[in-house]
Amino acid sequence: MWRRLLLFGKKIVLLHTIFSLLGMRFIKKLDMFILKTYLLLFAGTFFICLFIFLMQYTWQHVEKLIGKGLSWDVLAKFFYYSGLTLVPMSLPLAILLASLISFGNLGEKFELLSMKAAGIPLVRILRPVLCFVLVVCGASFYFQNKVLPEATKQLATLIWSMKQKSPELEIPEGIFYSEIPNYNLFVEHKDPKTGVLYGVMIYNNTGNADETQIVLADSARLQSTADKMHLKLTLYNGERFRNMDTRNGNMLRAEVPYMRESFINEVDLIPFDGNFNMMDANLFAGHAKTKELRGIIAGIDSLRHLTDSIGHFVAKEALTRYIDKSIPEGVEDSARIVADEAESRLTIDSIYDRLTNEQRTSAWKVAVSRAQAMESNYDFHGVIAADNNLTLRQHQIAANQKFTLSLACLLFFFIGAPLGAIIRKGGLGVPVVISVLIFIFYYMVNVGSEKMAKTGTWNITSGVWLSSAVLLPIGLFLINRANKDSVVFNIEAYRNFFYRLLGLRAHRRLAPKEVVIDNPDYPALSEELERLVGECNNYVQTNSLRRMPDYIRIFFHYAEDKTVIGLNDRLEQLVEQLHNCRDNVIIGHLNELPILVPDAHTRPFRNARLNVAAGLFLPLGIFFFLRIWRYRLRLWYDMQQIQKHATSIRKRIINKHIAHERAS
Repeated sequence: MWRRLLLFGKKIVLLHTIFSLLGMRFIKKLDMFILKTYLLLFAGTFFICLFIFLMQYTWQHVEKLIGKGLSWDVLAKFFYYSGLTLVPMSLPLAILLASLISFGNLGEKFELLSMKAAGIPLVRILRPVLCFVLVVCGASFYFQNKVLPEATKQLATLIWSMKQKSPELEIPEGIFYSEIPNYNLFVEHKDPKTGVLYGVMIYNNTGNADETQIVLADSARLQSTADKMHLKLTLYNGERFRNMDTRNGNMLRAEVPYMRESFINEVDLIPFDGNFNMMDANLFAGHAKTKELRGIIAGIDSLRHLTDSIGHFVAKEALTRYIDKSIPEGVEDSARIVADEAESRLTIDSIYDRLTNEQRTSAWKVAVSRAQAMESNYDFHGVIAADNNLTLRQHQIAANQKFTLSLACLLFFFIGAPLGAIIRKGGLGVPVVISVLIFIFYYMVNVGSEKMAKTGTWNITSGVWLSSAVLLPIGLFLINRANKDSVVFNIEAYRNFFYRLLGLRAHRRLAPKEVVIDNPDYPALSEELERLVGECNNYVQTNSLRRMPDYIRIFFHYAEDKTVIGLNDRLEQLVEQLHNCRDNVIIGHLNELPILVPDAHTRPFRNARLNVAAGLFLPLGIFFFLRIWRYRLRLWYDMQQIQKHATSIRKRIINKHIAHERAS
């Protein structure tokens, strides 16, 4: 005994040493830091997402909960099983939101930048969280395969039982209350303290339709019996009216006799089951969502076998029942006579021509009757086959969903983690909005494709896996962009691209610098501005920018305008140097200087072949021709603006800065 304990202790020490070495080798302090940051956010976002889904699911079934007088244990079971069924849907959204917030926080606090500056790639930073997400994927699959089927079955049983439960008696005033079966109850006024009802009118339809009872009472009291199987209705000071049964159908309604009964105190027992009766959970055991993966596969095999059996049965029945049967009397003999005369060359027309009118009528009746029987039989088997195919598709969808919902956790991590590293925004603002939009997009694609697969319009595999196929390339693209520190969400870059595409003008937005290291050389800049103004003036005079351009030269003999390219480079250098000044007036003139597009007025494309193709295709060529003419007019206007503001800047430099330098 002691030797076994000692050997067991040695094994524990050995395993502890191995795990310690593995931990020292593979788990770094950086991994622990990232995991702690992520796990806290994941726990919080998971319960938030689960609570939101639970409230939305409860709202769908609110009519089954309110007014039924359900006990607290029944409500607790409803919320418990509802929460379990919503766990697989909450996990992907929680992972997406936690990834966005955690890596957004790391990027916003420059911690992610410090890790990259230390030589750690983004893939290595994501590794500890990726390992955790893989564990969550496996746990999600196990949960869906083992826990979710039983929870779904119990929840379906509970909801059906709540639906069948009779409502709690809350009789309103001034309207007819019809929640009691076969009774319509009208109460003029009720005392909430004593529970006494005043001005009571009751329509009782429990008997024959011709024996409807009407009860009028000054007051009444309605109570449940001890076993909650009946309602005890005590009536005070009233009358009862009931139609007498009559077998004379010709008697007018006003002439039907009725019974009138007056009473001072009368007690009626009304059947009313107020108990909560739980149904048998095995009634839902055949549904696809209440089975494990092994049971679903077995169910698919059984349903396919049943479908094949129905097909074989219909084919066999068509061959044995409706062919060469029920030939009318006399038709067979006529067919033999025609066959003998035609030497076995038997045709339907030849047989029909030899029949008498009576035989033809009999043949038509038999054919119509047989066709109607076949149609009814095929419709019946068609309904059975359609229901069987629907059940088969439901089983196939349920089997695939166990994998797609688990894989969604990994795909949402591939989207959320690099997206958080790119946008570098933490907290509950931007990440929540982005995650909700992504999840709504995923949910719409998933629900729509699964509906198409369920109806048989799409293939099961295509319909169920479409959402995963859409998310995978998005996640890989974001990981690639984040790993290369690409500015995917630079609004300024996208805006400039669309400005160039649509031919819109971009504007400068320069602000005075708080810290200036190198002051501008104002005398040299003044001379450079003077030369720039002169060259712009010469270019405008030598080039007729306002005239219509040459169509052949634009598309077939393109020549680069080196003068405008040089002017643009010098203009940008001057703007960069003058941006270092502290004069707000000069900064204002710099913002008014235009941003030139040096090659937009010369040709539509950079590729010569595309230019030739656009010129040969006349409608497209005319469009680009007019577009280039517009750019030439804009270039002429830009040259005027450069001369104007460059001259103003030069005067400002001469009047203020150069004079100040000479004085000092």
